[in-house]
Amino acid sequence: MRKTQFAPGEYYHIYNRGNNKQNIFIDERDYSRLLFLILFLQAPFPIYNIGRSVSHFIRYKKFNITEKLIARLLKERMVELVNFTFMPNHFHLLISENIEGGISQYMQRIQDAFTKYFNAKYSKVGHLFQGPFQAVHISTNEQLLHLSAYIHRNQRELKQWKNKEHNYLWSSYYDYVKENRWGDLLKTDIILEQFSNPEDFQNFVKTSGVKDLPDEKFLID
Repeated sequence: MRKTQFAPGEYYHIYNRGNNKQNIFIDERDYSRLLFLILFLQAPFPIYNIGRSVSHFIRYKKFNITEKLIARLLKERMVELVNFTFMPNHFHLLISENIEGGISQYMQRIQDAFTKYFNAKYSKVGHLFQGPFQAVHISTNEQLLHLSAYIHRNQRELKQWKNKEHNYLWSSYYDYVKENRWGDLLKTDIILEQFSNPEDFQNFVKTSGVKDLPDEKFLID
């Protein structure tokens, strides 16, 4: 049984890394594929022609999903996505559960779909991720803000993105301090409403001095 039990209305830090610390992103299409999955699998119904939508994103930096489909997704979603960051061999998500079992179903669909895609593309077999995803319950507002800063600072570890992490496309930091590309598919209010403006939030992230959380040591050892 999973140590962390999920409950509707609660927030959780979800993360995982590649099996044997391998990279799970090789090129732009891989990042774009997982971005599509975390955004559009928030509801339980199937999504088709993912490859076509990813190709559209690579060319135009937006997914060609209809407003009608997005409206249905928002009405039926199992979880709400708050923060995310993708790193070469791991990812972080901050999400809340809307319905019982929502997070487990959401993450199973994401990891299964991405593994199937990755293995087919790179002629691999077996597990892509290092076991089941990891989860930590967020029990206080202080922890929520700390985690948001931690997630959005992650890409500072990439030399070419240090001090430019707010421009990193594979993180919701871009959506918090520049423009929310995803509208209600990304629930920024729970964090941003606690700051006067996006610039104040950016300053908070820059000066927070957060270090790696104890639960995440397996990602970097």
